[in-house]
Amino acid sequence: MTIETRYTTLDSPVGTLLLTADPTGALSSLSVPGQKNGRTVQDGWRHDPGHFRAAEEQLAAYFAGELKEFDLEVSSPGSEFRERVWAAVDTVPYGATTTYGEIAARIGAPRAAVRAVGGAIGANPLLILRPCHRVIGAGGSLTGYAGGLERKTSLLTLEGVL
Repeated sequence: MTIETRYTTLDSPVGTLLLTADPTGALSSLSVPGQKNGRTVQDGWRHDPGHFRAAEEQLAAYFAGELKEFDLEVSSPGSEFRERVWAAVDTVPYGATTTYGEIAARIGAPRAAVRAVGGAIGANPLLILRPCHRVIGAGGSLTGYAGGLERKTSLLTLEGVL
């Protein structure tokens, strides 16, 4: 039995988005060109734009400044630690930022775990949908975004943070 991955690409203000869905139909990744650890289309994947209509509509509304929270079924399994970090990132509201240290505190990790938190955030397979762009450095600096700091700046500007 082969595990089928469906995909589509969408144009956006931050470049072409590559969306994938797992066999259950849940979104499993959203990547941008040049993304660190981003996905690229693989042999055997099935191009299925119709499957991603809800994501396409919500992303268009987000980029138009009309949507502040996504309501999509996602599936991005990771280690227990990564899932805790990602769940904390999911709670950062539109138009707000938090720090890596604050995420560590939210999940009950020691201050020394900030680097591990950064690694988990950097491994986020659902850029934009899981708002890792809202996590910034302790001094307010824009650091570490797998999609590139230019995109992080664009997203935070769209959300009115910058």
